[in-house]
Amino acid sequence: MKPLSDAEATEVVQECIVKIIPDADFTGLRPDDRFRDVLELDSLDFLSLVELLTEATGVPIDEDDYPELTTLADTVRFLVDRSAG
Repeated sequence: MKPLSDAEATEVVQECIVKIIPDADFTGLRPDDRFRDVLELDSLDFLSLVELLTEATGVPIDEDDYPELTTLADTVRFLVDRSAG
């Protein structure tokens, strides 16, 4: 697993969300918005997102980490920090 930059992590998060919600519109999504609410991700969608993020980045995400995946900015920060070791 290589360390991710903010830009790389943002791109991975958006790509993974698009796999779940193909018509996801990120134009109205600010970094500190609760993306589950804005994009209407239900619990199963969120679990799929966690799985896709782990596959795409190699960063293990435990259930205890879920509160850190609330906003786009939080999720990016989590992935960057965890990928750096």
